Amino acid sequence: MAVTLDAAVPAFQAQATSGKQISLAELQGQQVVLYFYPKDNTPGCTTEGQDFRNRYSEFQAANTLVFGVSRDSLKSHENFRCKQEFPFELISDADEAICKLFDVIKLKKLYGREYLGVDRSTFLIDSHGVLRREWRGVKVPGHVEAVLAAAQALHQA
Repeated sequence: MAVTLDAAVPAFQAQATSGKQISLAELQGQQVVLYFYPKDNTPGCTTEGQDFRNRYSEFQAANTLVFGVSRDSLKSHENFRCKQEFPFELISDADEAICKLFDVIKLKKLYGREYLGVDRSTFLIDSHGVLRREWRGVKVPGHVEAVLAAAQALHQA
């Protein structure tokens, strides 16, 4: 069952960097941004992560936690997070359970070859665990600003 706007997000747990176990239920009371990206240490994913890093204090001021999610291993995530000095955790979804929950695995083409990959997407969950906004097929430039504006507006509502 995939998530739908204005409905509660089903509970999930996942392994994240810093040895943390992330549970949606334990995050109640705070807004959550989950941004799904294809691969650690690639140009677009690095730029997007840096944009979230550079605006992170503003997300915190809006009572919003940020988590990056990809299918990469925890080891790859730890290296990527350390190298880029991300102040937020990265979630490893190697079994694609969270990717499937948010329906971000899509058929893609690269040099004429088709494969299943992560469609760059972002989701804003309110402090009660309800999905309030989603951005699919994201283009990196200006995206973090749009997510931040939505998080701030939701926090003030």
